[in-house]
Amino acid sequence: MVNTAVNLSGMQMDNPVIPASGTFGYGYEFTEWYDINVLGSFSFKGTTRDPRFGNPTPRIAECPAGMINAVGLQNPGVDKVIAEELPKLKKFFHKPVIANISGFSVEEYVDCARKLDKEEQVGLIEVNVSCPNVHGGGMSFGTSPEAAAEVTKAVKAVCHKPVYIKLSPNVTDIVSIAKACEEAGADGLSLINTLLGMRIDLNRKKPVIANKMGGFSGSAIFPVAVRMVYQVYDAVKIPIIGMGGVSTAEDVIEMMLAGATAVQVGAANLIDPCACKQIIDDLPAVMAKYHITNLTDIIGGAHA
Repeated sequence: MVNTAVNLSGMQMDNPVIPASGTFGYGYEFTEWYDINVLGSFSFKGTTRDPRFGNPTPRIAECPAGMINAVGLQNPGVDKVIAEELPKLKKFFHKPVIANISGFSVEEYVDCARKLDKEEQVGLIEVNVSCPNVHGGGMSFGTSPEAAAEVTKAVKAVCHKPVYIKLSPNVTDIVSIAKACEEAGADGLSLINTLLGMRIDLNRKKPVIANKMGGFSGSAIFPVAVRMVYQVYDAVKIPIIGMGGVSTAEDVIEMMLAGATAVQVGAANLIDPCACKQIIDDLPAVMAKYHITNLTDIIGGAHA
């Protein structure tokens, strides 16, 4: 018998599998495929203070072993999420969820965090300082230690629930940013967000995406994500949620050996709506294959 349970800053989960923000909506879209209560948790659609329509279309470009998206944080705004989406979510998902927030100023991050921190079903706040698809927000806060620390400190000041900072891989030194967030009071880290990518239409001889560039995700970025989780685990003492190209139970094990306590699954949900359920179903057999009894025993196990 194997034990798949993990604990994220006091949030006990049956397993470490979490659909990533932006790939799972508010959960109910997936209920026609399976009972989503099998999930450890899920990170709901990135939420900003004000409603956002997002970027112009086209927003998606296909790539070998991945995709590029530039949705641009389309969402109804935090007040509508609280008034409409969370009550609907509570009817079919009976575990704590992760509230993913973003902003274009420190004040916007604080407003979102303060409101969502009061919601009973929110287990932790995931602060996105790493979105490459919007101008003037998101990633602009995640590319310097000072800016990331400023957001972290401000959000922590208004939150009672754990705060995890979602980091960008589009930086020279992710370790320095991770350490700055830890020093500013972050309870944990999520990494990595998408890489910055681009495709050009040969017929039109123009970029495929209206935004020109977007977030590159999918199995192609998995080795980059593993490397960054490994590096950050060596540098900090707070938990890490690892993500980036995860699509199998074996990927979950590898990411946890690198240092992740839990793992998010993103692009795989857009390819197969049952991807997370399949990973969870496969996990016990994969653990047995590699002689793993408790998942918590392997966190950071690849480190000397």
